[in-house]
Amino acid sequence: MIIDSHVHIFPETLILNRKNLLDKDLTFRTLFSNNNAKMVTAEDLIFNMDKESIDISVILSMGWQDSGIVREVNDYIIDSVKRYPDRLIGFAGVNPLHGNAAANEIDRCHKLGLSGIGELHPDTQGFNLSDKNVMDNIMEVVQENNMIVNTHSSEPVGHLYDGKGHTRPEVLLNFINNYLDTTIICSHWGGGLPFYSLMPEVDCSLKNVYFDTSATTLLYDRKIFDISVSLVGSNKILFGSDFPLVNPKFIKKHLDQSNNSEVDKINIFYENAKKIFRLESFI
Repeated sequence: MIIDSHVHIFPETLILNRKNLLDKDLTFRTLFSNNNAKMVTAEDLIFNMDKESIDISVILSMGWQDSGIVREVNDYIIDSVKRYPDRLIGFAGVNPLHGNAAANEIDRCHKLGLSGIGELHPDTQGFNLSDKNVMDNIMEVVQENNMIVNTHSSEPVGHLYDGKGHTRPEVLLNFINNYLDTTIICSHWGGGLPFYSLMPEVDCSLKNVYFDTSATTLLYDRKIFDISVSLVGSNKILFGSDFPLVNPKFIKKHLDQSNNSEVDKINIFYENAKKIFRLESFI
C-alpha cells in the first residue's frame, strides 16, 4: 500500500483561465507563470494513481491570496473527495490574513468532510507563520476540529526555485512551539528541520510534527531517506510527491533504493499516514 500525503489538483476553470489569473493572485503567479508548470484535475490524479499503484492521495490546496480562488478550489476539493471517497482525502486552502472569514471557511470545509488546512504559503500569502496575532484565529478552529496543518517549508541554503520563500526551520519551529498540541506536517522535509532534531530542545518540540517527502528528487540526494530516518525516526516521515510537479514513482524509487528496513519503508509509505489521517476504518 502507498499513501501519497502531498498532491495538488485544480478545477478546470482555473486551468482554462490560467493566463487571466496570473495578475489576480501572487501565489498563482509565482507558481504557474511558467507554462511548463503542470495543473491537473481530480480525474488526472486518479489516472496517475492507478498507473503508479498509489492507493490514497491527500489533496492539498495552495496558499492562495484571493478569497474567490480559495473558495473555488476548496469547493472542488470537497466535490472530488465526495466523488472518490475511497481514494482521496482533502485539505482546505485558507489565507490567515482573511481573519474571521478564514476561520469560518475552515469550519465550513471541516463540516463538508475535509481533514486539515494547507498547504500554507506564508511568503506569497504575505503573513508571518510565527505571528500568533495572525495565526491564533485560524488555529483555534483547527484545534477545535482536531484538524491537521500542512505548511510549505524552505531550505535556508541551496538553489532558488519558484515559490521557495523563507519559511525556514527557525520560522517553522516558532510556529510549532506556538501550537505544540496540533498535528503539523512540514512539507519538503521541513526545509532541513530534521537535522536540528539533534538539539534536545528541538527534538522535544517535534512530538506532533511530521515531515513529508514532497519534491525530494528536486531537492536532495536519495541519501536523505537514510539520514532523516536516523535523525527523527521513520515514524515521523510521510511519503509525499507534490504531484503533478513530481511523479510519485521517482520518489518511490528513492525510498525503495534506500538502506532503510522494510518496517521503516512501510511506516513511510503508509503506516504513519494511516495513523494521523485516521484511516483505520477507511482502508
